[in-house]
Amino acid sequence: MTSQSELSTAPELEVTRWFNSDTSPALANLKGEVVVIEAFQMLCPGCVSHGIPQAQRIQQTFGDDLTLLGLHTVFEHHDAMTPVSLEAFLHEYRITFPVGVDAHTPGEPTPVTMGRYRLRGTPSLLVIDRAGKLRANAFGQVDDLSLGAALARLIDQPRP
Repeated sequence: MTSQSELSTAPELEVTRWFNSDTSPALANLKGEVVVIEAFQMLCPGCVSHGIPQAQRIQQTFGDDLTLLGLHTVFEHHDAMTPVSLEAFLHEYRITFPVGVDAHTPGEPTPVTMGRYRLRGTPSLLVIDRAGKLRANAFGQVDDLSLGAALARLIDQPRP
């Protein structure tokens, strides 16, 4: 897991639709919480084999001690990865945490939130501390033990 040397405030998510949530989670409203965001595409092999299962393990292990969000950030195969397809995917993979669809700007190849976080691809894992600072931006497979230790340290920090 790569951490940023200078902690910057995590940019807000730009989401067009949320699944598995009655509200539209906003980072501004989650200050005081440790937030983990799993950025994925449903047709991404690494997301299906590593990223999403890890997010589900985070949910099972840490429960209400942190806020877990998914971000479906599509930068390829747009016609195949529609909200209807995503809804079926979430059901089939038993994904119960909130998942937002990253917004697109017409004519731009990179989704809005993906660009704000300078994500290199999917799967990507973002960790935001209680003060709203971006603590990790990791691309690819992340070691469970290292991630769990880092999350436990952040959870143990007092609320601001």
